[in-house]
Amino acid sequence: MTNNLAKKLFSIINKRVSFFILFVLVLFLLFWGINFYFKNTEKVPAFGGSFVEGIVGQPSFINPIYASTNDVDRDLVELIFSGLMKYDSQGNIVPDLAQNYEIKDEGKVYEFELKENILWHDKVSLTSDDVIFTIQTIQNSDYKSPEIANWLGVEVKKISDRKLYFKLKNPYPSFLENTTLKIIPKHIWKDISVKRFPLAIDLNLFQPIGSGPYTLKKVNQDKLGFISSIELEANKDYYDKIANISKILFQFFEKEEDLIYAAKNKEIDNFSIINFSNYNSLDFKDFQLYNLKLPRYFAVFFNQKNSEVLKELEVRRALNYGTNKIDIIKTALFGFAEAVDSPILPNFYIFDSPENIYQFDKNKAEEILDSCGFLKTETGKREKVIKKKTSFLFESDLKLGSRGSEVEKLQECLAKDSQIYEYGKITGYFGEKTKEAVINFQEKYADSILKPHGFEKGTGIVGKSTREKLNEICLEAEKEKTIPLKFSLTTVDQPTLKNVANILKLQWEDLGAEIEIKTLSSADFARDIIKPRNYESLLFGQALGSIPDPFSFWHSSQKRDPGLNLSLYENKKSDKLLEEARISSDQDERTKKYQEMQNILIEDAPCVFLYNPYYLYLTSKNIKGIELKKIINPSKRFDNTPNWYTKTKRAWKK
Repeated sequence: MTNNLAKKLFSIINKRVSFFILFVLVLFLLFWGINFYFKNTEKVPAFGGSFVEGIVGQPSFINPIYASTNDVDRDLVELIFSGLMKYDSQGNIVPDLAQNYEIKDEGKVYEFELKENILWHDKVSLTSDDVIFTIQTIQNSDYKSPEIANWLGVEVKKISDRKLYFKLKNPYPSFLENTTLKIIPKHIWKDISVKRFPLAIDLNLFQPIGSGPYTLKKVNQDKLGFISSIELEANKDYYDKIANISKILFQFFEKEEDLIYAAKNKEIDNFSIINFSNYNSLDFKDFQLYNLKLPRYFAVFFNQKNSEVLKELEVRRALNYGTNKIDIIKTALFGFAEAVDSPILPNFYIFDSPENIYQFDKNKAEEILDSCGFLKTETGKREKVIKKKTSFLFESDLKLGSRGSEVEKLQECLAKDSQIYEYGKITGYFGEKTKEAVINFQEKYADSILKPHGFEKGTGIVGKSTREKLNEICLEAEKEKTIPLKFSLTTVDQPTLKNVANILKLQWEDLGAEIEIKTLSSADFARDIIKPRNYESLLFGQALGSIPDPFSFWHSSQKRDPGLNLSLYENKKSDKLLEEARISSDQDERTKKYQEMQNILIEDAPCVFLYNPYYLYLTSKNIKGIELKKIINPSKRFDNTPNWYTKTKRAWKK
């Protein structure tokens, strides 16, 4: 009995020990397995998730042919369509539809090869025919594409279904940037007439067919026809990396204040702030802020043709010295900008800074104005008094039979009074009619001309006393003109620009100038202000590209629309540098010429360069993979959207 009990006890203990050993072993293997898994795997983006992009405005043309005039359209085109090239997170130009490209014939020929198996959203293959069709549509002025200026004089030819080339009249290194243009499908648009092209609302707005990383799924409208939102979904046939985030909802707002309210109530995930006064870090602590650099600057452009005071170089220099840019950035832009002194933005393109810049110096500005004759009056305003002697005086005796220019001047003078010279003709010959007129003149002013010499009737001879009266009555021996230091400052009716304009007004009026601010809505600005150059000074912005080319902004050939030389600036040496730089394929040579050009421009002071504003983009902290530092324009914040993600999974390390 005892032995049996002992055996049972031993058996129980043995089983328990065995079970314990097995349990420990399993636990060890489990922990080892988990540890091995986590050591040899990593979190990677997973497909799925969504975000809501808040945006002010309404879409009009989700079509690359027309999209460049509307920020909302450009944003949607960026996600739905593709170009031969695109921008990376650093603002560099990299292949998109293109597999590769080659520059030939000393920079005059750009040859591209497309990637294989590229599909439009309707599953049709994308070929070089689509690229050619897009370019030729833009080049046809009947379509009125705002992109036409970039493609004038460019020949595009097919080599094969996957190869094509562009031929330029002259080398142009910045041309590569033109090829970031998004491409439209020929098979969709080829049968749409010129007249119907902008009116094809389904294709332009409700069912755009592209080749980009996202497709348009649905357009939501309210009862009044206002588009409240647009839903996009990831294109699973995308030729490149398929987007991680499966859905994007664009939510549209009428005003930025409405957008800000939605953000504070967590109704949207991503949004941009244009009016910097709307940003408060405490209000948006749940968002990630990106201060993005853009290649653009704001300046006050002086139209010397429309303003007499701004024709004077010293006045323009004084206004430069009298402008406190740091105060403008701090007060009107809440610190979200950098001061600029040049049109080539050294901080963005990594150029050398200008040799000579206008550091704020009020005393120096006032000294310059004093030295050029604009003196302060009792009112504190400045004005300049100019005395100018007339270029003509009557100096010769004139009588019947005299001829010449002095007789013409005599007849012009007498003809001002029809009672004196009723005949009124300007012949240059002193005939009987002229003699009668001289007699009438002498007798009208007998107290000055005849009586001092004892005459009662006119002689008809222009002698000393008659000449003196002619010079007194008809000509001013010395003219005096007062020029006030006064001009208007025109800008867009937009909060930040109006604030900047008001600060400039205060700063320049502190120097003794008188400034009138004029504002106009952005809808009418190009037509009524920019195109006709209808301003004395203009507070406005100019945008460059990834490859700097300030030609259209500062070359004298661009003084008239559609050129953008808003100061109507002209300098032969500067022109030559711009011409040589834009055709040079040598980066170092281009850099040298642009730096030389900027120094000439600063010396001539055709404007006051002010600031380079940041682009404020706020995103949900749940969205990862956003690597943004430099963007070429606001829509390019979406260039690398396929790399964004909200969901993750674990994958084996490579």
